[in-house]
Amino acid sequence: MIAFILLLLGSLELGAYLAIARLGFGAGWPYAIAGAIGGMLGLRAGLNAVLWMFSMAFASPAPRLGFARTARLMLSDYLAFLFTFLLVVPFGGLWMPADRLVPGKRTILLVHGYGCSRAVWWLLRRRLEAAGHCVATLSLTPPLASIGKLVPQLNDRIEAVCAATGNKQVTLLGHSMGGLVCRSYLARHGIARVDRLITLATPHAGSESARIVPGRNAREMEPDSLWLRDMAQERVRIPAICLRNPYDNYVMPQDNQRLPGARDVELPPVGHLAMLYDRRVADIVRTTCFEERRKTA
Repeated sequence: MIAFILLLLGSLELGAYLAIARLGFGAGWPYAIAGAIGGMLGLRAGLNAVLWMFSMAFASPAPRLGFARTARLMLSDYLAFLFTFLLVVPFGGLWMPADRLVPGKRTILLVHGYGCSRAVWWLLRRRLEAAGHCVATLSLTPPLASIGKLVPQLNDRIEAVCAATGNKQVTLLGHSMGGLVCRSYLARHGIARVDRLITLATPHAGSESARIVPGRNAREMEPDSLWLRDMAQERVRIPAICLRNPYDNYVMPQDNQRLPGARDVELPPVGHLAMLYDRRVADIVRTTCFEERRKTA
């Protein structure tokens, strides 16, 4: 569903830019196409700039990176934004193969964040599988629904993975809002099917950026929302690791990624979307998963 929505919106946006260039300015097709592409890239640059301004305004204390490193950080996440929402999510169904579940092997189930789909895990899934892990994914729909409305889909996927592998439990790894979906699942269904929880830049105490995006789930991710206050009363009763990004440009203040009772691991400087493709983050996730697996071996 999210792929169809992005393709539809992108087509309408591109068509609008072309119409403005052709009918409004009388531009020829080469100039109209160049202008349309420039308009799409410029709009997304503006959206990213707004998020970075929010991030700096509500930033938790962290060492300064300097101009050059900050510029690289912003550019890399802008490119990750373009890659994710212009290519990965809209066309993921064409090249993202089905999960390769291995009977008898403990599985890591990856849960994506706001506005995304299972396609965003294509590179991290490959890296985890190369390290010997069995990995599962799912796409949560509709994209703007209440977080609680997404929990039954996670429950169904967990049951399907357990049935396919013959294992009684999975490890949950949630990026951004995906971590909240995992916590909501645990509050509703308990810990019988989950051995541990890993969250990646999840707004456990909310994010100020949620105030400027649409959706019931966005309202629930606003700091001090009723949903978050209720969820704060639900203690996580399994081992939990919070991978926290101190320079995050979506979850702000960045310290809102902390989860009481969870082991806190600080990530290297990286953008919120760029972390999905960052080898350093993949290495931390891989190491964390191996450490936890050895503890229960």
